[in-house]
Amino acid sequence: MNKELIKVDIYNKQIGTGSKVDLHKAAILHRAFSIFIFSGTKMLLQKRAFDKYHSGGLWANTCCSHPRDGEETIGAARRRLMEEVGLTAHIREEFAFVYYYKFAEELYEYEYDHVFIGEYPVSDAGEVDLNLEKLRPNPDEIAELEFVEFEDLERQMVETPEKFAPWFLISAPKVMKVIRDF
Repeated sequence: MNKELIKVDIYNKQIGTGSKVDLHKAAILHRAFSIFIFSGTKMLLQKRAFDKYHSGGLWANTCCSHPRDGEETIGAARRRLMEEVGLTAHIREEFAFVYYYKFAEELYEYEYDHVFIGEYPVSDAGEVDLNLEKLRPNPDEIAELEFVEFEDLERQMVETPEKFAPWFLISAPKVMKVIRDF
C-alpha cells in the first residue's frame, strides 16, 4: 500500500500526493477523516498520546487519520479504527469540512476532513458493554480512552477549550446534533 497522502482542492478532488511530513510542513490541503463513536448520550473520546508531533495530550474524537493514495476513505477509516483503538464498528460518513490550523512554524493542519459516526457495538443479546478494557488502544496514538456524557462534554468544551484538539472543537457540536436527531 502506498503511504503517500492525498492532496486535494477545496472540492475534495485529488490533485496529487505527498508525504505526511511535507503536507503538514507546507500547509497543503489534503484528505483526512475523523471518527466519532457513541453509545446513547456518551461519546468515546481519546486523549492523544503525549509524544504525538502535534496535539499531544489533548482530547479528541475516537480516531482520526488520513487515507493513503489509492485507498477509499471509508476503508482507511475502518482500518485505522482497528489499528488505533482495537475496535470494529459500523460507521457512516455524515459530513465533511475544511479546516486550517497553525501549531508552530512549519507545522500546520490544512485538511478536508470527512466525519464518520458509528454506534458502539452491542452484544448478541442487544446489550452495550462500555468496559474499555476490551479495547486495545495503540499507545503510540492514544494515552487514554473515556466515554463522556454529551452534557459534560459540551460544558467542558465551553469552559476548557484548550483541553481539546482544534478539529474536535469544530466537528463535535455538529456530530452531537446529528446523533440527537437520529
